[in-house]
Amino acid sequence: MSTPAAAIAWEFRTRHRWGLIAIAAYLVVLAVCRVRLSAAPEYHSVDTFAFFVVVPLTATFIYFLAVFSYGHGGDLAGRQSIFPPRMFTLPVSDTALAGWPMLFGTIVMALLWLATRVLALWPKGAEVPTVWPALLAASLLAWTQALTWMPYPLPGMRVILTILWLASIDAIVLVALHYRAHEWMMLGILAPNLPLAFFVARYAVGRARRGGASSVLGPQSSVLRSEDRGPRTEDFRSPARAQFWFEWRMYGRTLPALVAVLLPFELAMLWIYAEVPPLVYEMLGGILLTPPFMAAFVAPAASAAMTPFIARRPVSGGSLIAAKLKAAAASTAVAWQMVLIATPLALHFSGTMHIAMAPVDLLIDVFGAPRAIVLLLLAFLGLIASTWKQLVQSLCIGMSGRPWLVKGSVFATLCAITMLGLGFGWIVTDAHRFSVAWNAIPMVVAAAAVVKVIAAIFVISRLRTPNQLLIGVIGWNVVVFALFAILNWSVPGLLLSSGFLLFLSILEVPLVRLAAIGMWNRCG
Repeated sequence: MSTPAAAIAWEFRTRHRWGLIAIAAYLVVLAVCRVRLSAAPEYHSVDTFAFFVVVPLTATFIYFLAVFSYGHGGDLAGRQSIFPPRMFTLPVSDTALAGWPMLFGTIVMALLWLATRVLALWPKGAEVPTVWPALLAASLLAWTQALTWMPYPLPGMRVILTILWLASIDAIVLVALHYRAHEWMMLGILAPNLPLAFFVARYAVGRARRGGASSVLGPQSSVLRSEDRGPRTEDFRSPARAQFWFEWRMYGRTLPALVAVLLPFELAMLWIYAEVPPLVYEMLGGILLTPPFMAAFVAPAASAAMTPFIARRPVSGGSLIAAKLKAAAASTAVAWQMVLIATPLALHFSGTMHIAMAPVDLLIDVFGAPRAIVLLLLAFLGLIASTWKQLVQSLCIGMSGRPWLVKGSVFATLCAITMLGLGFGWIVTDAHRFSVAWNAIPMVVAAAAVVKVIAAIFVISRLRTPNQLLIGVIGWNVVVFALFAILNWSVPGLLLSSGFLLFLSILEVPLVRLAAIGMWNRCG
């Protein structure tokens, strides 16, 4: 290749040619629909636009984010930069390494918006912007590149900062649209993002290129450099206890640290939106979902620690896995302790306690005090159990020894959250779609429960530990039927059928991935 730009462009084109071909084919289909169906009024409805344009182009946008930020080949939940280390050895400057992928991404995002504006079947009467959506897409990509290429002191911090920063950009744009800002004002708001993101990306690449990740005192260094702080005073009564200490120091503190970083910003919103009850409810929902949401990104990094070095320690495979499960339980307990202490205090001092208690009072009026208390306890315990479940359910993925699977699970989680969010918004905006989806929930839950049981039978059939297998199956059945009995007593049969509650109990209690841990342990 004659120039660095040509070499980087060739790599993008070669590695992702099939994805680019698929996107080009979709645009050709969109153009044919534009020509053939432009006269039919039913193809200019909001539903048609959402199905044929919004969903595919959103998926395309996410795909381009992964391609030009190198997110498909990096560990989004890790500390180190996801910029390919092999490119650090190239005889080019930091400016070229960061600048050319950002420039190519900006051009592609602009072309994507241009194709959308020209080829899409826009709803009748829609005011289609001219330029600023292309600049918005390019800005989101540029900041994604800058923030994901930066090394961080804690695993998972990349995900938090990226989501917060991109959400702040979206919030500014939404506020400007609410006040009907002109095109030139939108351009003025978005234009500074590109050069600022470039300078941050160049710094991030330079720091990662010079070993910035290894100079940060993260969880690994706090363990591996423990001898620098003097002799240890821990009393390890057994190898299993020592292994638990190791797991906690390496990965157990990550989730509480991330929750501690994010929680103050969420609680501060209670003072800002104290006069708007719907926003208070949304913020409370976000606060309660923060630990399980962040656990989904911490889990792959924590599960990848089953290296050959650790596997040679003088402890059994069961003890190694048990240490991870105990560390996950301790991490969950500390994270939720912060949430359950800080949230009531914030509600009290922000004056929003009466807003938060209104649904509780309504629940007591409908179900009675005993059942309402049980349902609230089950809801909180379900969130806590979901956090622990998110931490432990990726153990089998990390222990598979396939780095691409570990890294891909984080990106798949982000894509699933994005698509589910779009699908939920598309469903709740139409009464008919909402009715159909609501009636389909029991069938979907039943099908998922059947698939889970079949998968568990397949995994368990490959294990050769009959005693542990029998104890595990009995214990799982006891937990499932205990949860079913509590739900069946708490929820009246007129609201939810017993069969639905049984299938829901089966889904809530983990089985397949925990059984797969034993399979990977035996096969590894």
